[in-house]
Amino acid sequence: MANEEHLRVLGQNKNILNRAESWNKWRGENPTITPDLSGANLDGAHLENVDLHGALLTNTYLGEARLRGSNLRGANLRKANLSLANLVESILIRSNLNDAFLNNTLLDRANLTDARLRGADLSNASLRDANLSGADLSGARLVGTDLSGTDLNDTDFTGANLTGAQLIAARLTGTIFTESNLHSADLSLSTLAHANFTNADLSNCRIFGISSRESILENAIQMNLIITQEGDPIITVDDLEIAQFIYLLLHNEKIRQVIDTITSKVVLILGRFTDGRKAVLEAIRDELRKQNYTPILFDFDKPANRDLTETIMTLAGMARFVITDLSDPNSIPHELMSFAEKLLSVPVQAIFCPTAEHPKPYPKYEHLQRYPHVLPIFRYDTQENLIAVLYEKVIQPAEQKVIEMRPNNSL
Repeated sequence: MANEEHLRVLGQNKNILNRAESWNKWRGENPTITPDLSGANLDGAHLENVDLHGALLTNTYLGEARLRGSNLRGANLRKANLSLANLVESILIRSNLNDAFLNNTLLDRANLTDARLRGADLSNASLRDANLSGADLSGARLVGTDLSGTDLNDTDFTGANLTGAQLIAARLTGTIFTESNLHSADLSLSTLAHANFTNADLSNCRIFGISSRESILENAIQMNLIITQEGDPIITVDDLEIAQFIYLLLHNEKIRQVIDTITSKVVLILGRFTDGRKAVLEAIRDELRKQNYTPILFDFDKPANRDLTETIMTLAGMARFVITDLSDPNSIPHELMSFAEKLLSVPVQAIFCPTAEHPKPYPKYEHLQRYPHVLPIFRYDTQENLIAVLYEKVIQPAEQKVIEMRPNNSL
C-alpha cells in the first residue's frame, strides 16, 4: 500500500500545474526517502517533469496520467497500469516495468535503456525514436506498437508478440527475436546486424531497404517477405538474404552492372604460378582484357581459406567460360575434375604446351572430354604462338560453345 504521507505531499498542491514542482521540492529536501506510491490511484494525474526516480509504484494506476519528461529512473512499476499515459521524453533507465500495462501509451523519445519489460503489454503504444537498448522485453506484447527509429540494440524480444509492429529505421544490432512473432511487422530501413531470429515468425514482414548482416535465421518462418516500400507494387520473396540481394538489384544500378559483367564477361583462368607458367597465364589474362572480358586468375599454389572445390565451383559458376592450363601435371587437381563433372553449363577450354619433361596432358582430363561442355585441348608451342591465335583457337571456340548451350542458341 502507498505511504499516506507521500500521497498527501504529491496531492497537497491543488494547482495541478504546480503539483510536480511542490513534489520535486519535497524530494530535494528529503533525499534519503524512497517514495512509496504502490497501489495508489493516480488516474489522469498531471505530473509533467516529476521526479519519481527509484520510487515504488507497483500496481499503481496511472492511466491517462501526464508524465511527460518525468524522471522514473530505477523506479519499480511492476504491474502498474500506464495505459494511455503520456511518458514522452521520460527517463525510465533500469526501471522495472515487468507485467506493466502500457497499451496505447505515448513513450516517444523516452529513455528505457536496460529497462525490464518482461510480459509487459505495449500494444499500440508509440515509442518512436525511443531508446530501448539492452531492455528485456521477453514475452512482451507489442501488437501494432510503433517502434520506428527506436534504438533496440541488444534488446531481448524472446517470445514477444510483435504482430503488425512498426520497426521502420529501427536499430536492431544484436537484438534477440528468438521465438518472437513478427507477422506483418514493418522492418523497413532497419539495421539487423547480428540479430537472432531463431524460430521467429517473419511472415508477411515488410523489409524494404533493411541490412541484416550475419543475422541468425535458424528455423525462422520467412514467407511472403515484402521488399517494396509502402505504396509501391508488392514484390515478395521467401528468404531474408535473397530479399536483400533482390532489393539491391532493383535499386542499385552498379549492382545491376556487376550482374551483367558476371553473366557476360567473366572468364576464369585456372593454372599455377610456377616460374614456367606464370608469364603464360598473365599473358592470357592481358589478352582477355583487350577483348573486353573480365578475367579471374586462380592460382592453385596459393592457400585457400575455403574448401578448394567450393571455391572453384563458385568462381566457375559465375564465369562465361573457363580456360584451364594443362601444361603442368599438377595444374589441374582432383578438385577440377569434380567441378567439370558437376557444372555442365559452363564451357571448359583446355590449353597445353608439351615439354620434354611433360610431353602429354594431364591424363585424368581425358575422360572429361566426353561431356559436351568440354572442348578439345588446344596445343601450342610457345607463349607468343598462343597469344597470336588465342582469339581464334581458344576464345572463339569457347564463345561458340556458349551460344550452342544457351536455350534457343540465344546470348
